[in-house]
Amino acid sequence: MSRIISEKTQSLSDSTLTWTKVRSERGENLNILQVRHDWLEHPTSKAVMKRLVLESVDWINIVALTPDDKSVMVRQYRFGIEACTLETPGGMVDDGETPLEAAQRELLEETGYTSNEWTYLGAVEPNPAFHPHLCHHFLARNVKRVADLDLGPGEAIEIEVCEIERLKTAIQDGSLRHSLALSALSRVYQLWELPYTQTFDTVTRP
Repeated sequence: MSRIISEKTQSLSDSTLTWTKVRSERGENLNILQVRHDWLEHPTSKAVMKRLVLESVDWINIVALTPDDKSVMVRQYRFGIEACTLETPGGMVDDGETPLEAAQRELLEETGYTSNEWTYLGAVEPNPAFHPHLCHHFLARNVKRVADLDLGPGEAIEIEVCEIERLKTAIQDGSLRHSLALSALSRVYQLWELPYTQTFDTVTRP
């Protein structure tokens, strides 16, 4: 049973919460993810437990705004939820690239748009429970369509240029629910009033 500490009497510092790594083993290479198994010692019980880590290069996503402040979005099928979603353009940082270079490349490849006005919006940890990498957010202003899509063999994408009301509707109907896309968009748009609420019975898979 986990030990419960009263906030009024005692708190645990990071040093007393940190698990000590005993050993690691490489697992299966899943193409975009590398499996790693770590054995770690519990900070209080000292029991050694096996934990899963899914390694990846850093990711990026982009809020791409046209001169009239519409957002260039992409629609694609996601295998995990077996449905199509509306998302910000994004991808992975290739070897030798900076996150900004990856964002510029991915925007051009996925949408055919480009920009000379880039702003870094910060980064988030996609899921620190088992991912060690970051997802970097970028804002591209005054984007212009300069090319056709240049998609890889495993990609099928359609572009949708959205006003903010379309984004809000997509959030409500569940077609825009990708947490990393919402994280980036919320740094640019006022997407909801706080606290944001929904009726639980209406929250379903797309």
